[in-house]
Amino acid sequence: MQKEFVKGNFYIQLLIWVVVVAVVFGVLWRTGQLLRLTNYVQETKEELKKCTWPGRDELKGSTFVVLMSILALGVFTMAIDWVLMLFVKGISSGF
Repeated sequence: MQKEFVKGNFYIQLLIWVVVVAVVFGVLWRTGQLLRLTNYVQETKEELKKCTWPGRDELKGSTFVVLMSILALGVFTMAIDWVLMLFVKGISSGF
């Protein structure tokens, strides 16, 4: 009996969601939002066709530059943190 109730409850919830999605779709269609979305997707596809994508070698080079930049920034941040820590310890031990 319990399984039948859960199964019936599932179908009721499913029906409610289908109705909600249908109403939202209908409202978007009547207000012209679906047409705007379709146009946006089409224009985006056309613009992406105009793009030039990097080759494998260029992508490897760019990735290497990004990784080295991140490493350098990390080392710089650690160095500044260490210097400030020594400065604060020096000031606090003086009192």
